[in-house]
Amino acid sequence: MMAQDTDTWSAWIGRETVSRDRLDEALAARWLATFDLLAPDDGIMSQGVHFVLGTPEAPSAALGDDGHPLRDDTPQSFFPPIPLPRRMWAASEIEFLEPLRIGAQIERVSRIVSIAEKEGSSGPLGFVTVEHFTRADGVEAIHEMQTLVYRDAVAPDAPLSPPEPSDGTFDPSAWDVHRTITPDPRLLFRYSALTFNTHRIHYDLPYARNVERYRGLVVHGPLMASLLMQMAEREYGDNCLKTFNFRAVSPAIADEPLHLAMRRNDAGLELGTFDSDGRQCVKASATL
Repeated sequence: MMAQDTDTWSAWIGRETVSRDRLDEALAARWLATFDLLAPDDGIMSQGVHFVLGTPEAPSAALGDDGHPLRDDTPQSFFPPIPLPRRMWAASEIEFLEPLRIGAQIERVSRIVSIAEKEGSSGPLGFVTVEHFTRADGVEAIHEMQTLVYRDAVAPDAPLSPPEPSDGTFDPSAWDVHRTITPDPRLLFRYSALTFNTHRIHYDLPYARNVERYRGLVVHGPLMASLLMQMAEREYGDNCLKTFNFRAVSPAIADEPLHLAMRRNDAGLELGTFDSDGRQCVKASATL
């Protein structure tokens, strides 16, 4: 898949891009409304709001079929043109250094750290790791290592993913905190709008089903991560997390019950999202 292009991909290692934004009152209000959160009295926002800052600004004409910016071999292309069309946010490791306050001027420096190829059960995979440094009013606020995975197209007659829920059930008894929500298309649309994310699996049901062969609209990984961070904040206080790591395990589908769960362990917190039959969608850990 990529072996013959190893030297070509190495040209992207170390490539940087800088985005600037402002966590203004309007953006903060839209974030809070999306999650039904109250406005903070002190102006300090909940953790996870950084996902909606410094969003992609590629022109519409420069978007691929899936809604992500096109990739090519020009110096202007931040991401390498890996010849695999399906992109997914696979994981992030986040370190919170300072809280983000409404009105802060944001600068995010992003750098390509590594590019690797693997052979998965579904075929070739391309992994790109991106390091993000987010500054608020010139102060280092968030350090994140983000992993993206690129996959091959699926056959038009491939089975829909994930499978229909089985007869199993999610058992919350082993968890300290448990909450059930049903993310609907309105929540997905609002989150896509907040993040300027035009990946069509989140809002275009015919595309999600017929092209990428998902059983329904797919709930964003960072959306589920944000819900888990908010669960921790409700339990342990605002901006309580020092670190938060999450990994996408299996797709969560809109209009289906989603279980959010959290428990303490010797290392800190274990968190996760699960569908109704106990299939895990996101696996996460955190320290306080």
